[in-house]
Formats: sequence, structure tokens, C-alpha cells
Amino acid sequence: VGDSGTIVHYDGSTWSPMTSGTKRFLRGVWGSSTSDVFAVGSRGTIIHYDGSTWSLMTSGTTERLNSVWGSSSSDVFTVGARGTVLHYDGTEWGEMASGVSTELFGVWGSSSADVFAVGGSGTIVHYDGSTWSPMTSGTKRLLRGVWGSSTSDVFTVGHVGTIIHYDGSTWSLMTSGTTERLNSAWGSSSSDVFAVGGHDERRISHYDGRKWRPMLEPTLEGTIEAIEGTIWTINVEGERSTVDVSEAEIEGEPDKGSHVTIIVMEEDGASLLRTLR
Repeated sequence: VGDSGTIVHYDGSTWSPMTSGTKRFLRGVWGSSTSDVFAVGSRGTIIHYDGSTWSLMTSGTTERLNSVWGSSSSDVFTVGARGTVLHYDGTEWGEMASGVSTELFGVWGSSSADVFAVGGSGTIVHYDGSTWSPMTSGTKRLLRGVWGSSTSDVFTVGHVGTIIHYDGSTWSLMTSGTTERLNSAWGSSSSDVFAVGGHDERRISHYDGRKWRPMLEPTLEGTIEAIEGTIWTINVEGERSTVDVSEAEIEGEPDKGSHVTIIVMEEDGASLLRTLR
């Protein structure tokens, strides 16, 4: 998803544009299945895909929405500007009291009763199934992304290389090895976590359960904005593009003049660095 209502879909071999029904900037996407996908964005935009068509939903807000996550098709959360938190119960969207007024940029949970949202000024709020409550993050840095392997193993990332870890009781600052902005985090386990981002330098960092280490030298011309599974979103010269890096062979070439470097983790743990020009 992206600017001007852009949605593209990958069917295993080809990326194809989809008709979204909106021109709003779409900032986040999540789904419980191929026939139950939500996208959120500017001016309170929420659209839903039922497997054949994208349809506009009534959000009840005009605030910018940045991220969306759910535990099921009837338990979906989206967060955004001015501390906005909305919840979908399978029938309609309703506003929740987050207790904060700072903008929220990321949301993730391990269950319907264990949800984290992060945002400006080191804001972290937690939902226990009934109430959102503020948490002590230990930082005033803007936090942009959050992901965890369990309720006692959660990572949030943000500006100036900030990475904070939650062990089920306390958030603790980690040594990231960078001062670059980090936009997103994702992992396959507690000892296989990635943080991506960059501004002056393009950054991919990996956590092996002991230490964060850089995976990519600062030669990538473009900000890495998101990571989840094998789909990475890369901003190249102001143009966002989503790339499937699940295979060693990357089909197609980027636009003339662009320079995209992608790192692919193989099943045996080896890495493949490929530059497309």
C-alpha cells in the first residue's frame, strides 16, 4: 500500500495493481486471511478487502491512521495521530481511550488481551483486554515500530537508533550500534529479529538473541521503511516500492537510474547481497 490509494498484490509470480476506491495515502495493511484484509491511512481512511473487492469502511475519525494489527477478523486495532486508537469487533469500528495525545505509529499484540502501541516522545501504551495504560519506556525518542515473539519478548524501534526490549515486566534500552532512524521491526523468533530504516545511512540490523549487528553496509540509496516476513518496503529516490525477497532470484529491474540493494537470508543462515540497477 502507499500514496494516492495505491495497492499492489503479489500472486506468487507477479505484482499487479488493485482498485482501492480511494486516493488517500495508505500507511498500513494487515489481514487475517486472503479474504479479510484491512488497509488504513490519511483522514481516517479504512478499507477492507473481502477476497474480490476493496470497500470503504466507516472509521468514525478523520485523524491520520498509521498502522493496523489484529488477532482475528473480529478483533482489529488501528492507531494514529493524536493518540487515536480504533477497534473493530467484526461489525463496526469504535474509538478507544488510549490515555495519550501523542501520535501513535505502530501497533502489535500477542493476543486480544495483550496489545502494544508506540509513538512520539517514547510513548508506549498497553491494552490488557479492557483498558489501555501507559508504560515507562525509558526514552523520549519517537518510536515507530513494534513486534514481539511473545508477551515477554517485545521489541520497539525508533529514532536515533533506539531499540527497546520488553521482558514481560520492564522495558530496557538495547545497544543498537547505530544512530540512524529505525522504522520497523520483525522477527521469526526471539533470536532472529530484524530492524530496518535509515536516513543518512541505510540500515538493516539483526539480533541473534545476544547482540544487534549490522547486516548491510550504508550503500543503499533509499530508506527501508518496513519489514515483515519476506516482503520489504523500500523508498528509492522518493518512490516507495514493495519487494518480495523470498527467493534468491529477483525478477524485474527497478526504474532507470535507481539503485536498490537487497539482502536475502537463505534457509541455512547465509546471506545473499544483490544490487539491482
